[in-house]
Amino acid sequence: MRLDLIEKYDLRVPRYTSYPTAPHFGPSVDGDTYARWLSELEPTAPLSLYLHIAYCAEMCWFCGCHTKATHKYAPVADYLDAVQAEAKLIAGKLPARMKVDHVHFGGGSPTLLKADDFAQTLAQLREFYNVTLDADIAVEMDPRTATEDYVRAMAKAGVTRASIGVQDFDERVQKAINRIQPYDVTARVIGWLRDAGISAINMDLVYGLPYQTVESVTEMARLAAGLAPARIALFGYAHVPWMKPHQKLIPEDALPDMAERWAQYEATADALLEAGYIRVGLDHFAHPDDPMAKAAKDGALHRNFQGYTTDEAPVLIALGASGIGSLPQGYVANEIAIERYKQTVRAGELPIARGIAVNGDDKLRREIIEKLMCDMNVDLAEIAGLHGLDPDAFDPELAALEPLEADGIVLRDGSRLVITEEGRPLMRAVCAVFDRYLGQGGAQHSRAV
Repeated sequence: MRLDLIEKYDLRVPRYTSYPTAPHFGPSVDGDTYARWLSELEPTAPLSLYLHIAYCAEMCWFCGCHTKATHKYAPVADYLDAVQAEAKLIAGKLPARMKVDHVHFGGGSPTLLKADDFAQTLAQLREFYNVTLDADIAVEMDPRTATEDYVRAMAKAGVTRASIGVQDFDERVQKAINRIQPYDVTARVIGWLRDAGISAINMDLVYGLPYQTVESVTEMARLAAGLAPARIALFGYAHVPWMKPHQKLIPEDALPDMAERWAQYEATADALLEAGYIRVGLDHFAHPDDPMAKAAKDGALHRNFQGYTTDEAPVLIALGASGIGSLPQGYVANEIAIERYKQTVRAGELPIARGIAVNGDDKLRREIIEKLMCDMNVDLAEIAGLHGLDPDAFDPELAALEPLEADGIVLRDGSRLVITEEGRPLMRAVCAVFDRYLGQGGAQHSRAV
C-alpha cells in the first residue's frame, strides 16, 4: 500500500470488538438492568463464558489490559473466590441451567493460578452451567509463569486451546517492554501442551514495539511459524500512555515512525503467508485446516471482545473485574477496581459499573461493521431490507466512502461494498464511516494501522 494512503487513513478509530464501543457505555445500565436482561434470555440459547484473571506476576510495560502485578498468591485466591461467587450469582438470574459451548480464561495471567485452583474453578462452572462435553475451553498463557503441572491440570480439566503470549523473541525488545521471555521458554511450554494433548495453540505477536526493525520482525515471524501454532494474532502496539501510565516507561524515541511501523506489518504478514498461513480478518493468520480459517472462508466468522472467533453464541457472560459481557439487549461492563468488584459481589449484587442498551439502529450498524471486519464485504441493501429500511438508507455513508473508493481501499458494486486486499489493514477506517457514535464523548483510540 502507498505510504500516502497510510498517512491519510491511519486515524484513531475503535477496534470494533463491539458496537457501540465501550467508551460510549454509561451508568444508566446497572446491576438491576443486567439481572432483568439475564432473566429474559431464551433458555435454550447457548452461552459463552469469559473469566478475567486480573493479576499477573509482573507488569509488562506495553500492556493495555486491566491487570495488577503481585508476587503474593493470597490476593489472587481471594479474587478467584469472588469470580466464582459472581458465576454462581449470575447463574441464579438465568431462566435455566443454560448450555455453554465456549469458555475463555483471559487476563492478566491465568497461569498465575495454582493448578488445583484452576481445576476447581472449571468444576464450579460445570456445576452452575451446562458446559458441554465438547466445549471449546481456551486459556491465555504466560510461558514465564506456566508450569508442567499446570499444563497437565489444564488438560485434565478439559482445556482444548491455549493462547500463548509472545509479543517478540528479540531480547533487546523484551528488555524495553519489561517482558524477558527467551524463545526456549516459549518452545518448552508449547511442548508441554502438545504432550498433554492440547494441540490447538494460538500465538500473539506484536509489531511497532521499541527497537523492532523489518529484519527483526521477519525473524520473529519465522521463529513463530517454526513452532507451528494453529493461529497467530498480529497486533500493532497501541501506545496510549494517557490511558496506561506504565507505558511511559517505554522509550518513545525507540518506537518506529509510521513508515517503519507499516513496513514491519507488511514484512511480518508476508513471512507468515510464506510459511503457509492464510489471512483472517484484520490481524489474524491461521492454518488452512483450522476452524477459524474455515469459518472465514464460509462467511461464519464472528468478532467479540476477545477478537475474532468461531463462537456463534448470542450471549457472552463476562466474569471478573473489568469484564465486558454482551447480550441481545445490550452490553454490560463490570467494575474495574478489584476491591470494589469484590465488595459488590460479596454483597450479593451484580458488579455492573456501566453499559448500554442497543436499539434497532445499533443492531443494524453492528451487523454491517461485523460483516466488514470479518468478511471484508457487505450488501447494504440486503441488510437494510432485513431491518425494514429502504435501500437508500445509507446514502450519506456511501458519500462519505467516496474518498476511500477513489483510493482503492473499498470497491462498490451496486449496494455491495468490498474491502480490497490492499485496503485490508485500513478496514477499521471503512467501518468508522458507519459509526454514529464516533467523535462523541472525547474517547481516544489507537491508530488504524
